[in-house]
Amino acid sequence: MSADTADILRQLRASAAAAGLARLRRGIEKESLRVNEDGMLAQTPHPPALGAALTHPSITTDYAESLLELITPVCTGAGELLGELGDIHHFVYHHIGEEDLWVNSMPCIVQQEERIQIARYGNSNIAKMKEAYRRGLRMRYGGMMQTIAGIHFNFSLEDDFWRAFANCGGAEELQQCKSRHYFALIRNFHRHSWLPCYLFGASPAVCKSFPKGREHDLEEYDAHSFYAPHATSLRLSGLGYSSGAQAGIGIDYNSLEGFVSSLRRAICTPHPQYEKFGVKNGGEYLQLNANILQIENEFYSVIRPKRAAPSGVSPSRALLRGGVEYVEVRSLDLNPFAPAGMDAECVRFFDMLLLHCLLADSPGIDRDEWARCGENRGRVVMQGRRPGLELCAEDGAPSAFAARANALLEAMRPLAELLDETENANGKNGNREYARALDLQLEKVRDPEATPSARVLREMRERKESFYEFGLRMSAQHAAMFKQKPMDAKKLAARRAEAERSHTELREMEAREEAGFDAFLEEYFRRQNAAEEPPAN
Repeated sequence: MSADTADILRQLRASAAAAGLARLRRGIEKESLRVNEDGMLAQTPHPPALGAALTHPSITTDYAESLLELITPVCTGAGELLGELGDIHHFVYHHIGEEDLWVNSMPCIVQQEERIQIARYGNSNIAKMKEAYRRGLRMRYGGMMQTIAGIHFNFSLEDDFWRAFANCGGAEELQQCKSRHYFALIRNFHRHSWLPCYLFGASPAVCKSFPKGREHDLEEYDAHSFYAPHATSLRLSGLGYSSGAQAGIGIDYNSLEGFVSSLRRAICTPHPQYEKFGVKNGGEYLQLNANILQIENEFYSVIRPKRAAPSGVSPSRALLRGGVEYVEVRSLDLNPFAPAGMDAECVRFFDMLLLHCLLADSPGIDRDEWARCGENRGRVVMQGRRPGLELCAEDGAPSAFAARANALLEAMRPLAELLDETENANGKNGNREYARALDLQLEKVRDPEATPSARVLREMRERKESFYEFGLRMSAQHAAMFKQKPMDAKKLAARRAEAERSHTELREMEAREEAGFDAFLEEYFRRQNAAEEPPAN
């Protein structure tokens, strides 16, 4: 830890801001494929009992009709957060019949890519837009890539923390202050993004059906599986969730205005290959447009600045008007050993890492450093457990992975102590959960066999399982745990009422629809690309 960071921590400990650390604001968005009992991709529509995917606040779909996305409310306690995630899972498992949720980030066996049905949302214009966007994704990247699942971890600090920490004044100054510091956090997260890939990556293998027809460097594990012997997260590799077309966008993370400007440039710049696809065929949209990005959501990044946007308002417009509200970490694999895909150890680690990224010095990132960040992350996702692995240092010279990982984790030790103090001040009775979570990560650096990716391969090897058989066994195990336990009657009734309200809201939305889809889309992009827009009423 630098002297400056240590001084900031001392000031933080002595200020009113420290109390805000007991109320960190977190949310989880967790994707999972619905699969049949035999582990094949489910071909059934989104179950009506789960609610309407377009309007339900906590149960929706992502790219595919079979790819569920489960969303927790914002929570201020790790236990509360995971409890909400578990409750949503409990409800889902009790309403998907004989189907299970696939526990791995890399998909189950998909016999034909054409059988991956894009998600359906109804007859409203926003539903048609979401479906056209997904048709564009399928055409640009293929449907297989869109079945990869992950966890998005949303993180923010309350306004009282910012007022005490940064001595911000009025509302406008407060928002500018928050945006500036959140972008500092984002830059440092990019610098350190290789570490969580190593510690929590859990996708070292895939079914042979996944890379079919694509070039790759994976080795054959058995008759049904490929793997990379030292990989941590194939999900984040070039074979996983990535886009060559986006490689040269050059997103600016040095300011909010620079970020939005560079993102919009990609949204407004045609891509030659996508132009060849065409935008419409007859009356159907094949994609929303032929630009590098159809909309902001298409941009792939391990972390994003976010703000909740009203319907019809683009994310970049919402950011410009209101500033950064929270950050969304997108580099987490599903943990196949955790029934809900994530555990408290992981939540507490990300609390520490993100706070460290916030407090540490964070100079601007230029193109050379951006390239090093990507290089280091790429080395870890494919070779993270290789003995003697080296990363690129600031001067371009090699640096030992283990030494850098240990140094970064130890730099978080004072934060772990402070977070444990703030938890214990709120009635946790002397627990040292943050210190314990940190020690578990240091053990993974000392012993690569303690990482989730190594554990996946070890279980496959010891049980003589293919990747598919491993996933099928773990999926059935977690499903049985949830399905065999009755739901609390009050929670069940509340969840069912929430699902019914979402259907009612969808019907009302469709009844109000007036404009045609072409006019709706034209107006949406006009607002998105306008130089200025008055604040919403």
